[in-house]
Amino acid sequence: MPSNEKVFNKVGIPATLVWGYLGVLIFMMGDGMETGWLSPWLIEKGMTIQHTASLFTAYGITIAVSSWLSGVLVETYGPRRSMLAGLLLYIAGTVGFVGMGLGNMNFPVMLATYALRGLGYPLFAYSFLVWISYATPKHMLGRAVGWFWFVFTGGLNVLGAFYSTWAIKNLGNVNALWSSIAWVLIGAAFALLFNKTRFTIRRNNAGSKMQELKKGLTIIREEPKVMIAGIVRVINTTAQFAFPVFLPTYMAQHGFSTTAWLYIWGTIFTSNIAFNLIFGFVGDRLGWRQTIGWFGGVGCAITTLLLYYIPQQAAGNYTIVMTAGILWGACLAGYVPLSALVPSLVKKDKGAAMSILNLGAGLAVFTGPAIVGLFIGTVGSEGVIWILAGLYLLSAVLTYFIRTPEETYTATTTAPLAMVAENP
Repeated sequence: MPSNEKVFNKVGIPATLVWGYLGVLIFMMGDGMETGWLSPWLIEKGMTIQHTASLFTAYGITIAVSSWLSGVLVETYGPRRSMLAGLLLYIAGTVGFVGMGLGNMNFPVMLATYALRGLGYPLFAYSFLVWISYATPKHMLGRAVGWFWFVFTGGLNVLGAFYSTWAIKNLGNVNALWSSIAWVLIGAAFALLFNKTRFTIRRNNAGSKMQELKKGLTIIREEPKVMIAGIVRVINTTAQFAFPVFLPTYMAQHGFSTTAWLYIWGTIFTSNIAFNLIFGFVGDRLGWRQTIGWFGGVGCAITTLLLYYIPQQAAGNYTIVMTAGILWGACLAGYVPLSALVPSLVKKDKGAAMSILNLGAGLAVFTGPAIVGLFIGTVGSEGVIWILAGLYLLSAVLTYFIRTPEETYTATTTAPLAMVAENP
């Protein structure tokens, strides 16, 4: 454990899990290094757009499945085993995809192995998020999950992109993909070997592992608020995966080149990782539901519309559009306290509750592109933007109903007291 334990606890990082945070950052850098260039590179090598779309759809499906499994597997086998399973699946998928699929451009092999690779990072990263929810005192949980999303997004969308720029130029595309294995191994070493923290769960029936797995589904019947939170989590990043499908083309129509758009997109997530920390602190002080509803839901609805309409009014004005993007990235971080709110909805089975939240994160990967595919032909890009903005407002309304047991108790006990005061 680091010697300056008080410093880490003060800023909201559980001192016992510091090495795990660093491990997730490095692991996600390796995982995210091909995000921005794999699809166009495969098309250059002769694949069709339909093939690459199928590839990423299969990848998104396995991400969703693995995201759901992460929470219940932590409660069944512990976070170390779940994270180790994620590491091994990632390596197996990468070896198959790069070594057997890419060499001969064998699409069936590429499809199967890239889908296998998609099982990896949710088991590794989201299992650690469940670990955080168990190991962190409630008064600092918002900050702790804020730091998680800081390292998660910073590795996936920022460091991964910067590293791939260097790696493609100096190593070549194929060797760059191989190098990702080295980075995930380094990340896993920090999270699993350097991190000595023990993890224990008190179960009523520790031997029934199948029962623990079923909890990942039955929890939504026992605690409907968890299901509502899962829907909010889907909405949270739906636009993040919808925007890249149609927004670059829209921006090009208003004077922004692909390069300019990529700089805007990268800056959006630089803003996002900074505000992941800020809204972790804000949530612990202002309240988790208030932060999610107002800054996340309402804020994202407004800034989504700004990101669409400002280019029409200020065509080619890089600074103004960039500002709108920064605001959207900041508001997207307003949902960070959701990862603190959900485990607080239940007194036990926190892993099962987090499984639903993680499933929501995985479902957003293909929900966003699906909305674009279903509606852009009939309502156009403007209609899609309004659908996304409407979903954000819906999430703000739904958040009102996600009350912790303490909040529910307060609401039910203060109402009779108010009636007595009015009718002495």
